[in-house]
Amino acid sequence: MADSRDFREEMQRIGKLVQEIESSTDPAVRAITKTLMQSLMDLHGAAIEKALDIVADAGEQGMAIIDRLGRDPLVSSVLILYGLHPEDLETRVVKAVDKVRPQLRKQGCEVELVSINEGAIRLRVETGSHTCGSTAKTLQATLEGTMYDAAPDLTSLVIEGFEEKPASGFVGLDKLMSNVAAPMVQTQGTD
Repeated sequence: MADSRDFREEMQRIGKLVQEIESSTDPAVRAITKTLMQSLMDLHGAAIEKALDIVADAGEQGMAIIDRLGRDPLVSSVLILYGLHPEDLETRVVKAVDKVRPQLRKQGCEVELVSINEGAIRLRVETGSHTCGSTAKTLQATLEGTMYDAAPDLTSLVIEGFEEKPASGFVGLDKLMSNVAAPMVQTQGTD
């Protein structure tokens, strides 16, 4: 697997296979398969943890290697899967926001980390007054991709500020027509 995209595709394939197993009408096959998968996950997790312990025993150089492993997209995803990543979720999210911030600024967008609570991440963005809808969608996709790459273990992601709004004072024809079509009603109170 060359990159994190390949890893995501492989994880999706595994997910589909798990769904097929879950839909099996034979409960014994489902139970055996779940036990097999859990045993493999436990074995791999223990082996990876032991390998990290051995590397850490090398002292400062070992810790530098573990840090480097944590920054590699593919290895990072596996370490997260097994709960062995050297950085916690909050640290990874903060670093990801800091990393993507200059790219978003070039497009007239500011991003702020509002909160992280039990894996739920809330971000707020402020787009420039000249940011059009397609640019906003691109910025949102960039931000979402960055967050999911850094923290695939997040439980939810909310990005405030990308709500639809007219850019540069532009008002769509549908909005103008709805105002014209609505009858003008005036009410007068009785004195």
